[in-house]
Amino acid sequence: MAGTTTAERGERRRESSGPPLVRRLGPRRLRTIAVAALALVLLTAGAVWLLYGSAWLRVERVSVSGTRVLTEAQVREAADVPVGAPLVSVGTDAMEARLRERLLRIDTIDVTRSWPNGIRLKVTERKPVLLVQKAGKFVEVDDEGVRFATVSRAPKGVPLLELRLARSGSAAASLRRFDEARLVREAVRVAGDLPGRIARDTRSVRVRSYDDISLELTGDRTVEWGSSEKGAVKSRTLTALMKATPDAGHFDVSVPTAPASSGS
Repeated sequence: MAGTTTAERGERRRESSGPPLVRRLGPRRLRTIAVAALALVLLTAGAVWLLYGSAWLRVERVSVSGTRVLTEAQVREAADVPVGAPLVSVGTDAMEARLRERLLRIDTIDVTRSWPNGIRLKVTERKPVLLVQKAGKFVEVDDEGVRFATVSRAPKGVPLLELRLARSGSAAASLRRFDEARLVREAVRVAGDLPGRIARDTRSVRVRSYDDISLELTGDRTVEWGSSEKGAVKSRTLTALMKATPDAGHFDVSVPTAPASSGS
């Protein structure tokens, strides 16, 4: 009896062995992979529904912290939080931008999701270091020179900023080089360099030009400060000068290496 040919033997092996993937993995392992893939699809669909479709993870409350002058109601209104929307869809960056645009008193704002259904607004307000009097009211200026709010009553302990800018002569040339906004920032630098006790006694910071800034203190005392440069050195010099001549009414630290005092 003749044996099978090579072609017949190859055909039988192909029929008995089945598809290549089944040969490599086996039917049981294939079923396991199929079940795992189906479970992953169902899990993903469930997570998407939970985040976007369910009523469990939607915005229900908005908490505000850090306010000093602003009210919580003002912050909530400016934030315009979409109550009832899926918490995951709330745009925190857009909310921060709205708050900064609508409430200039805000210096920094941190907007975070508070799972499962809250939004937290943590506010840091600008603090006035100088005031500009205008039409019977006071414009608050912060430590960056930003005019951020107008109030009817002057905050206690904040000196006035007096801009007495000369419009002619050498002072006018200085003004062309250093505009009003720059001079305001220079005044802010001076106010920030003052030591505690002198800062508390300062009633106004007067600016005539970049290098002509002076202070008016309590007790009819005045200080010639000069420019805002070498502020720390001038502060130390002024402190020592006031201790050495406590009865003086005028102090000059515009050149801190050659300070002077006069009057009584």
